[in-house]
Amino acid sequence: MTETETLFAPASGFGRAAVSVIRVSGPAAGPVLVALSGPLPPPRRLSLRTLRDPADGMELDRALVAWFPGPGTYSGEDMAEFHLHGGTAVRMGVLTALARMPGSPAGGPGAFTRRAVLNGRMDLAEAEAVADLIDAETEGQRRQALRQLDGALSRQVAAWRDEAIDCLAAAEAALDFSDEGDVDDAGLDAALYSRAAALRQAIATALHDGRRGERLRDGFFVVLAGAPNAGKSTLLNALSRRDVAIVSDVPGTTRDAIEVRLDLGGLPVVLVDTAGLRDTAEPVEAEGIRRSRARIGTADLVLALVPPDGVMPDLSEARVRTLPVHTKADLFAGSPQAVPPGALAVSARTGAGMEALLDAIQGELEAGLGAGDALVTRARHRAALESCIGHLDRLLASEGTLPELAVEDLRLAVRSLGEVGGHVGVEDVLDRLFSGFCIGK
Repeated sequence: MTETETLFAPASGFGRAAVSVIRVSGPAAGPVLVALSGPLPPPRRLSLRTLRDPADGMELDRALVAWFPGPGTYSGEDMAEFHLHGGTAVRMGVLTALARMPGSPAGGPGAFTRRAVLNGRMDLAEAEAVADLIDAETEGQRRQALRQLDGALSRQVAAWRDEAIDCLAAAEAALDFSDEGDVDDAGLDAALYSRAAALRQAIATALHDGRRGERLRDGFFVVLAGAPNAGKSTLLNALSRRDVAIVSDVPGTTRDAIEVRLDLGGLPVVLVDTAGLRDTAEPVEAEGIRRSRARIGTADLVLALVPPDGVMPDLSEARVRTLPVHTKADLFAGSPQAVPPGALAVSARTGAGMEALLDAIQGELEAGLGAGDALVTRARHRAALESCIGHLDRLLASEGTLPELAVEDLRLAVRSLGEVGGHVGVEDVLDRLFSGFCIGK
């Protein structure tokens, strides 16, 4: 697939619906629209047209069409849209007609956003935010994706990259053009290293965020742990408000982890029911317990379930906050002293204490998330910024040694920052160098 081809693809979900949207993008978008619906409508206005198959003139639908001349479009190219009746036959008829047109292949996943990146309508980080916004399941995820789509990360990384390019331009000039009268031969002096150290500290501060951006994007894992018959599966069903786990008085019923996704105050939460913790010689149950302990070790929060007359489970492998929860509180009616003062007590059967438990879970997760909005939301962003820090660390450690190595470390730092937004090249360095030092003689 090349940039000169005109792509088409559905822009709405499949299945029966009131309206189905098909998008066309590329240099032949206008002719394609004309072939199916007649003369081009006024730009950026919906117009009612009869759609016909160019092959045989068969009527396909009476639909609304829109014409968006580039470059001021989502993809940066000429674009057209067909707003069809949402029946499957109507949609497939139009898609089939488009597929028969020469030079207009079907676009794959992300094809239009890829064109937007290639045409400079957005950078790579903003394109990733589009995907995150589509996948957002909670209010918190939606807000975070919109911030990234608005360029929160891109603007900050661009500022860091500008500073790194300035340092690199000064270092390049001092190294290669020291005999020129208008070039400061102190470009590799202590001031340069001071600027690099300040840049390194700013990036490190942004990375020292507890990975809250990635955690909000991927979801928080809350593991229910406890002995057999502690009420884990019953509590999971009650919290999810549906029967997702088998409940039985027989110990060892749950053998594998069961996950349920919840929206808890805008936070994406994955509740995980696990096998009851005990010593057993039964190999399948033992494997389930091993997996349970592995999930406990990687959880964001562990609910340690304590049944009546039970004890706290051994959760020494948990490296995060553990919240004790006394289950089957309806059995404590005659002996309130069975629940420690201030402890959480719930009854999945009566619903007692469930709201308090949800509030406690939300409070624990928000406390772990920290204050403020996250800048880094993907592992790719973090890896690129950590790579930049590595190059700056090597630069700072080599102060006073070979200047050629300092220049190379700065060049690699600029490249790492460029990877965040997809801007990797030397043109910016050359532009900054020659416009700032008037070297072109």
